[in-house]
Amino acid sequence: MVSKAPDYVALDSQNNAAPPPTVISVQDLVHCYDGRTALNGVSFDVRPAELFGLLGPNGSGKTTMFRILSTLMVAGGGRAVIRGFDAAKEPNQLRRQIGVVFQAQSIDLKLTAAENLWHQGHLYGLRGAALKSRITEMLARVGLSDRAHEKAETFSGGMQRRLELAKGLLHHPAVLLLDEPTTGLDPGARRDLWQYLQILRDEEKVTVIVTTHLMEEAERCDRLAILNEGKLVALGTPGELKREIGGDVILLDARDAESMVERIRARFNVDAKVLGGQVRIEQESGHRFITDVVEAFPGEIESISVSKPALEDVFIHRTGHKFWTEDAERPS
Repeated sequence: MVSKAPDYVALDSQNNAAPPPTVISVQDLVHCYDGRTALNGVSFDVRPAELFGLLGPNGSGKTTMFRILSTLMVAGGGRAVIRGFDAAKEPNQLRRQIGVVFQAQSIDLKLTAAENLWHQGHLYGLRGAALKSRITEMLARVGLSDRAHEKAETFSGGMQRRLELAKGLLHHPAVLLLDEPTTGLDPGARRDLWQYLQILRDEEKVTVIVTTHLMEEAERCDRLAILNEGKLVALGTPGELKREIGGDVILLDARDAESMVERIRARFNVDAKVLGGQVRIEQESGHRFITDVVEAFPGEIESISVSKPALEDVFIHRTGHKFWTEDAERPS
C-alpha cells in the first residue's frame, strides 16, 4: 500500500513553511528521435491536488513528456517519478497510481457505457459487487447514469469524452494524465470537461496534468510548464507568468515596419521589434505611450492596439517568436 502525500503544510525545525510536497518530479528529462531532440533537459514538479498544464505548440515536446509520464516510453535520459515510483524502473507499480486519458479515442463504441467500464475494471483486478458499485458511482459522477446501457456510438463527442474520463478514474488513481483532452469537442463540452477537472481537484484531491496547445485552457490551470522545441521556457502560475511582461503590449501596423522600429528605438529608447509584420512593444502605461508615438509619426501608422499581457505574450517574451509560426502549423 502506498500512502498518499499529506494535505497539510509541513514545517521545518524553525517552524517555517517547508516546500510543498511533490506528486510528480521530472528531473532533466532528455529524449531524441532519429537525431532530433524532443526533450532537452526538462525539469519541473507537480504538487498534490494541482491542476497542472503542459502548454506548447506542435513539436514542443509535450506529447513526448506525456508518453514518458504514462509509461508508454522510456526517456533517453533524466528521471520521472510519480508518487515515489520511477516511470522507467517501476512502470507496473506506477500504473496503479495513474489514470490516463489519451488524445485518441480508447473506448469501444460497440459496447455500452457500463460494458466499457466493466472491461476496464477487469484490467485492474476489480471484480463482482465492488466493480459494479464503482461503475455505478463513476457513471453518476460523469453524468451518464441514464445512458449506462446504451452503446457508446450513440453518444455525443462530449459524452464519449466523459466516458473516457470515467475509465481513467475507475481504479481510484491519485494522478490523472490527459493528452489534449478537448480535441474535437464543441465549446460547451470543453467548458463542461474543465469544470469537471476542477471538481476532481477540489473535491477528490486528484492531481491532474493536462497537455494543451490552447491558451484559454492553459489559463484555467493552477500552474503551467511552457515548452518550446523540447525546452522548458517558462514555469509558474498564469498570473505570475503574465506579470513578468511588466507593462502593456502594443502592436503597430505601419507601411515600413522595419524602418518604424528603428525610429521608435531612436526616439523613445524602447525595445521595439518586428514580429509577424507588425511592430511590437512592451511598455508601461501603453495608452499614454501610443499617443506619443502617433504624434511623433503622423500619418505613418495605419493601426494600433494596446492590451494587457496574455500567455501568448509570455511565449513571445521567452522565445522571440509567436506561439504558432509558418513552420509549426496551427492545428485545425
